[in-house]
Amino acid sequence: MSSLRTEHGTVDRFDDAAGLGLIRDAAGELVEFHCVSITDGSRHPTEGRHVAIPRRHGPTGRPEASAVTPR
Repeated sequence: MSSLRTEHGTVDRFDDAAGLGLIRDAAGELVEFHCVSITDGSRHPTEGRHVAIPRRHGPTGRPEASAVTPR
């Protein structure tokens, strides 16, 4: 298993009802995440919050953020 590279980004959007959001990485690309992947136990991230993320391929094959760590 290969190790994941940690990247940094900012919470761009978050839908509380769905628990889904988007993080904009340093290159400007949007990466999906789910609220259960937030490492500090919070489930309602603030838009504009800086985060560290490893990126992986999710169940649909699209890239997603895992282990979202608020900074």
